[in-house]
Amino acid sequence: MRNTARRAATLALMATAVCGPLTGTAHAAPSGLYAPSALVLTVGHGDSAATATPARAVTLTCAPTSSGTHPAAASACAELRAVDGDLDALESVLGSRGDVLCTKEYDPVVVTVDGVWRGQRVSYERTFANECVKGSLGSSLFTF
Repeated sequence: MRNTARRAATLALMATAVCGPLTGTAHAAPSGLYAPSALVLTVGHGDSAATATPARAVTLTCAPTSSGTHPAAASACAELRAVDGDLDALESVLGSRGDVLCTKEYDPVVVTVDGVWRGQRVSYERTFANECVKGSLGSSLFTF
């Protein structure tokens, strides 16, 4: 049941992020030649996205400009551009913050990213041991 509700919420947010800019008056010419880059990011507490209790979801649009409900949209888009949308490479490129010391308490936090990056479908899930470990990544992408 949780999984169904999570997917419904993710799909609703994604539809709003992708289709929202399409509403309104029609323009004679396109505003740019950018491939779509619209993502929905979620964070929840649990071992996996299927079993996690959703805590928060934000939208992030990176083309033609940085926007969405993400609190640091510009820097999150810059980080995505630095890894060309490869979320698995995020830690190796940005590194971890060395000034953060985390406990070994296991209170899993799962982050998901679903949507489109430069015209390509993106689906990403990562589970961190706890909120501190997630914050030590040194990325503003997952800070919401």
